[in-house]
Amino acid sequence: MKLKLIMGLIGVLSFSSFSTLPSSDDTDKKPQESWVIGPFLRPEGVNPVLVPQPASFHCPMRKEQVKWEESDVFNPAATVKDGKIVVLYRAEDNSAQGIGKRTSRIGYAESADGVTMKRLDSPVLFPGGDEFESIECPGGCEDPRVAMTEDGLYVMLYTAWNRKTPRLAVATSKDLKNWTKHGLAFEKAYDGRFARIATKSASILTKVKGGKLVIDKVDGKYFMYWGEYAVHAATSDNLTDWYPVLDENNELLKIAKPRNGYFDSQMTECGPPAIRTKQGIVLMYNGKNDKKRGDVNYPAGAYCAGQLLLDSKDPYKVLGRLDKPFFMPEAPFEKSGQYKDGTVFIEGLAYYKKKLYLYYGCADSKVAVAICDDIKGLLKVK
Repeated sequence: MKLKLIMGLIGVLSFSSFSTLPSSDDTDKKPQESWVIGPFLRPEGVNPVLVPQPASFHCPMRKEQVKWEESDVFNPAATVKDGKIVVLYRAEDNSAQGIGKRTSRIGYAESADGVTMKRLDSPVLFPGGDEFESIECPGGCEDPRVAMTEDGLYVMLYTAWNRKTPRLAVATSKDLKNWTKHGLAFEKAYDGRFARIATKSASILTKVKGGKLVIDKVDGKYFMYWGEYAVHAATSDNLTDWYPVLDENNELLKIAKPRNGYFDSQMTECGPPAIRTKQGIVLMYNGKNDKKRGDVNYPAGAYCAGQLLLDSKDPYKVLGRLDKPFFMPEAPFEKSGQYKDGTVFIEGLAYYKKKLYLYYGCADSKVAVAICDDIKGLLKVK
């Protein structure tokens, strides 16, 4: 399908792209299980792979040495560079108590086997000392997702948190250690219409090519899913300026929404980069179980992981959806920590040595990994 362009609604549309395709979420149809990526299995005796440590660096925001990851490490991105998996994780200092009240920074860890991590002493993305203080200070840089272009440019979409409004921001890098910030992802879209509202959790579309998981396009444009309380979409010509996809009423298109009575009854928060497979596009997401309207078979308030199958040619059309999570809190450290209702918050997906490594946050306190080595016949490997 071609991404449709509607003229005349907004003056900037001559250089933007947005679709009027309606939401296609159809939760009455049973998903075809053959499309599901998995199973993802926790390797024995290695998790969690990252825990807090007392490393310090000179913080440009506080203008002093700060133990930037002494409280919690969680919600990681993942990719591959120079034959190693790189995990970029959210770390919190001990500047306050309570979820969202500390400062978050992004740390760097690398691994030759996917489980044994060597990490840097200083964060690679952090708030303060630049032109983006108004969107990042004092809350910091949270919940990164990272994907790579075919020519080796790494793109990070993260949450800029000024403790007023959480918003998607973009940074790029060639080495995963030195990042260039580009500001808010939706800053230029539709005269800034979506630059001041809460936006989170962006999953760029990817595919496997040349033994790597690389960024893909739809009809010549970069494409991503995003959102917390519904799955939305956005397109881009340059990976830094993104345009949310709108429906026929000129509102954000809702591709999938929370479902009463299911594990995702409160949130359908996008997870790691979406991946194109032989049967369509698979989007993994984080479902939050509502305490009143949720699935009683899972803990109230828990985050469990789901999957959506979308049409490869029409990425707004839902073809399948799991009614039960494919991944859920099981280990003690996944059920106890900052978030005591239990969390396996998936954000990082790396294709490495013909396996998929899924990295996730455990109860907002630690980082763990699960591995899928049964991908034959599913992924489009070029």
